This record gives sequence, structure tokens and C-alpha cells, in this order.
Amino acid sequence: MDSSLFDINKTSASSNVTPVCFSINSTPFIRNHTITPAYFSAVFTAVGLSSNLFALVVLAKTFHRTKSRVRSSFLLFLGGLVFTDFMGLLVTGSIVVSFHITHFNWRQLDPHCHFCNFMGMSMVFYGLCPLLLGATMAVERFVGINRPFARSKAMSNSRACSTVAMVWVMAGCISLLPLAGLGSYRLQFPGSWCFLSISSKPLEMIFGLIFSLVGLLSLALSFLLNTVSVITLLKVCCGQDSAHRRRDHEVEMMVQLILIMTIASVCWCPLLVFIAQTVLSGSELNIRRLLLWLRFATGNQVLDPWVYILFRRAILKRMAPKMDWSRSSIASFYPSISTSFRKLTRASLGGTLDHSDHVRTNPDKAREEEASLNVSDCTPPLDSI
Repeated sequence: MDSSLFDINKTSASSNVTPVCFSINSTPFIRNHTITPAYFSAVFTAVGLSSNLFALVVLAKTFHRTKSRVRSSFLLFLGGLVFTDFMGLLVTGSIVVSFHITHFNWRQLDPHCHFCNFMGMSMVFYGLCPLLLGATMAVERFVGINRPFARSKAMSNSRACSTVAMVWVMAGCISLLPLAGLGSYRLQFPGSWCFLSISSKPLEMIFGLIFSLVGLLSLALSFLLNTVSVITLLKVCCGQDSAHRRRDHEVEMMVQLILIMTIASVCWCPLLVFIAQTVLSGSELNIRRLLLWLRFATGNQVLDPWVYILFRRAILKRMAPKMDWSRSSIASFYPSISTSFRKLTRASLGGTLDHSDHVRTNPDKAREEEASLNVSDCTPPLDSI
């Protein structure tokens, strides 16, 4: 009899133990369930999914048409980015919309925190992937623009796919750290999502800093390499050798990459800085600011596909049919800006421009460089893209 009573008390005590993912906030949260959050979440998710799906279709058609290795590898990176955004919205959005429609109780549905851990891992994984892929694309374009011959020998479509897979593995390993004991995932207000625990506890602080620093360093690397690549392209397009170096396709890719970096910075920097500042200062978590910056961050998954959908030469040609869209230098569209950029780049990259002036005084050497450029820059016309 005493043994049975002991077993009952033990079972009762174990059932009252609060799981880790519910230890910060009491559930269910006291809030008024209205139709507005469900409507907003459903529309936001539907718009994001349809945008990314449309971008994937356009990317697939463009990839099959292009014959340039430079262009095809960039499209593979861009395709990996859009596919990641699509899956991120599909996984996290379906959970959030389901909560707002059914108002399910997390403690009853997920007593052992498996579902909450899955969503927290998804939030971290699909949050870091676009930032890491943006940095990877910046590295690829930096090498492609500044070391075109070395890049053409090293990069291939299979290697581009392997690089995207490595980025996914890296983000996945970071998202698994809480399951290994470094940090934890907790249910967050208003009870529709799980995310990493933001606190000054040692292990949770370390994981919060890892998440924030990886994202911020990816954005910083993208900014640095993209800036150098843009300066190089301005030198090529606006310098005296612009007649021999027709790089319109590279300018188009750099414009898209700069916009992707800008969107990622605007959307993710507030959240990443907020997490790092909160865990380092040891201050109490501001739920309203966390929700605000999170909404900014999720906007990245919706805006990314429109960069490629709208900023392609085929679309720009339809928007401005009277403009000269031949493969001549893009800088010819803006002669006054071209002159100013040429003066700017001559000051910072004067050695290279002086070298091009020297080449002009040596016709034999100029013919050799022009022949090598014709071999390496064998991309098809972009009017068909």
C-alpha cells in the first residue's frame, strides 16, 4: 500500500515538472484571440510563398537558357537563397498560422518540447542561411570580378551546389547547439512561436552571441567584399578600357547582390544587435521590441525574391524600351556620372588605370589582352534572360 502511494506521488511530482521550453513564460498566455493576427499571418505567408515560388520558376528558366559558367553559378547561389526563403516561410509560417486559427495549447500538444525545439531550430536555421548565403555570394562575385581567370578554372555548377550545401550544414550545426546543451529554445509571447532563449545565463548568453555574431559578421563581410567589387566594376566600366571590357552581365549581378545585402541588413541588423545587447547588458527582455524586430527579420524572406524578379535586364528593358540596352558599357547611359566615377576610381585605383593607359600605347599587347578577354567573357546576350 505504501509502495503504491509512493509511486502515485512520484508520478504526480514528475507530471508537475515544467519542461525547459515553458520555464520562462507561463502558458497558455493571457490574451484576446482576434482574427487580425490570423489574417495577417496567413496573408504574409501566402505572399511570401507565392513570391519565392515565382522567383524559383523564373530562375529555373533562366538557368536552362544561359550558357555562361559565371552566370549559371550565380543563379545556383541565388536559387539556393530563394529556396531557403521558401522553405523557411513554409515551415515557420504554417506553425504560426495554425496557432492563430486553432489556438492550440503547447503544453498539451508538446509536453516534451520536441515541437517547440523543432520550430526554434527552424527559426535559427532559416534565419542564418540567407545571411551566410549572401556572404558566400559576395565572396564568389569578389573572386569572379577581381580574379576572373582563377575563378573560371575553379568554380563549376557542381562546386556551387556543394557550397550551398555546406552553408546549409553550417547553419544546421549552429541550430543544433541547444540540443547539445548550449542554450535552449523557449516558447515566446504571444505563444505562437519558439525561439532561442535570450538571457544573461552563461550558456544561453553564449548561444545568443554566436547567433548574433555569425549574422553580423556575414553582413560585414558582404559589405566589405561588395564594396571592393563595385569599385572594381566602376573602374572597368568608367575607365579608359571600358570599350574593351564589356561587363554588363557582371554589373547586373552586382546590382542584385547589393540589393540583397541591403535588404538583409535592414531586416536583420536590428534583431541581431538587440539580441547581443540584451544578453551582454543582462537587462530584462523587452517583448515588444523583440516582436517588432522579428517582424522586420521575417520580411527578408518576402523581399529577397523580388530583387531578382524586378531587377533583370529583360524587365528593365520593358520598363524603359527607349533606352539603349545593347551590350555596350552601362556607363554610357550616364556620361556625366561616368566621368565623376572615373575620377574617383582613378584616385583609389590609379595604378590599374595607368596600366591600361600603358597598354594603349602598345598595340600588340592590347590585341593580346582583348583576345584573352573575348575568350573568358563568352556570356550569351542577356536580352533573353
